[in-house]
Amino acid sequence: MGSPNAKRKVHVVPSIKQSSSVPIDRSKVFTLVLGVIIMAAIYFILPENYSDTAKIMLGLLGMSVLYWTFEPVPLGVTAVLLLILMTVFGIVPKEVVYSGFSSPAVFLIIGGMMLAIGVNDTPLAKRLAYFILAKWGGTAKGLVGSIIIIPQIQAFFIPAVAVRATLLIPVAMMTLDTIEVKENGNLRKMIMLAVAFGGTISGTVVMTAAIGNILTVELLKEFLGIQITYFQWFLYTVPIWLLLIPVVWFVLLKSFALQPENKEFPHVKEEMKKKLDELGSLNVQEKKCIAILILIVGLWFTEPFHGLHPSIPALLGAILMAFPGIGCSKWESMVKINFDTILLMGVTLSLGYAFNHSGATELIGGSLTAGWFIDLLRSPILAVFSVLVITQVLHLVVANVSTAVVILIPIFIGLATTAGADPVLICVTASLACLHGYILVVEATPNIVVHSTGQIQQKDFLIPGLWMTIAMIAVTVLTAATWWNWIGLL
Repeated sequence: MGSPNAKRKVHVVPSIKQSSSVPIDRSKVFTLVLGVIIMAAIYFILPENYSDTAKIMLGLLGMSVLYWTFEPVPLGVTAVLLLILMTVFGIVPKEVVYSGFSSPAVFLIIGGMMLAIGVNDTPLAKRLAYFILAKWGGTAKGLVGSIIIIPQIQAFFIPAVAVRATLLIPVAMMTLDTIEVKENGNLRKMIMLAVAFGGTISGTVVMTAAIGNILTVELLKEFLGIQITYFQWFLYTVPIWLLLIPVVWFVLLKSFALQPENKEFPHVKEEMKKKLDELGSLNVQEKKCIAILILIVGLWFTEPFHGLHPSIPALLGAILMAFPGIGCSKWESMVKINFDTILLMGVTLSLGYAFNHSGATELIGGSLTAGWFIDLLRSPILAVFSVLVITQVLHLVVANVSTAVVILIPIFIGLATTAGADPVLICVTASLACLHGYILVVEATPNIVVHSTGQIQQKDFLIPGLWMTIAMIAVTVLTAATWWNWIGLL
């Protein structure tokens, strides 16, 4: 044994460095607690003659609307939470709770996001943007028009609206920096809203270009066995799409007064031409990408002949883009998709099925069966107008597009059946109204993407958004009275 005075080797345990604590976001905590309160309040306020399952379902719906609107937690977290709560409370059988994920619509979204990554792995999307801006980007009018047109073309080969907006933002920002527009300038606001509103309009004509469209088609098939094809959706909506493009251009130009120096800027065209020159001619990868996209869109348009669900061409395209020697991307890159979107799609579909299965749809639909409203639905033009107005108002409350569609489409199906009206006419109208959210940031994904840049505020959406909402209603009613009447939808 050593001497007691001998030095002993002391093992000093290093102190654990306290990481700087993450500040608690009180507003998010408040929103989370408020959601629980709303769920409980809905359950206890509803009449006793409502079934427990319907009351719990409506309570969960109220909570989900709040969470998806204000996002105290990521969208996917809310989706999974709903999945768990529907199972724990036993609102509907487990088969119904998970049924949304068995829908081909989920695989259409997966395929669409993979296609978007594959396209983005080539310079094709940037080339398109540079080409259009080089042609018409030398004036304020041309620049706004160009920013609006770009997502309309992208919608045919980039199904995800969030991806279209995200790809366009850097191009728009680069253009504004080239012009040296001041931070709060009207031209900056105009261009940012052109990205947002143009992105929303781009989801109109292409069935696969907006989640709301896909959900509507799936719900009609689930509840009524009615299958709307890619071509039919295009046929129904093409006049609305074509009319809204010049309308949004006009509204934005009239909504913001521009200084003389912000009306013409020929150096933008020169800058875009320089960018095009840097890209050079179409490379092999881009040519392969174009060929695959033509094949996919061709299969989507010819769905009535081969009967393949749109998810099959989308998934086939994803495989071809990653296939050795044929593709333009890598599988490792293409599978890095936003899983939140998949969870949101699957759970919102399950929510719609559970909403109907629990009896909640009948309860809400029953409260809207006032004689005057049923009479309105029996007159096709009045039905279109009233559904547009009611849906736009409700969409301000139920801001999330997927949630709005899942709640309203089953209700409108029931009301149309009661009134003896065409459910396709009513549901397509409601779906379009859900898609075209312009007033609030949270009403549409492109609005959220643009607002997240910090370049524009909620107040900047209000006046142009109000005019676009009125214009959308007017254009849809005009289309119904003419085009839909001619093709037999009205």
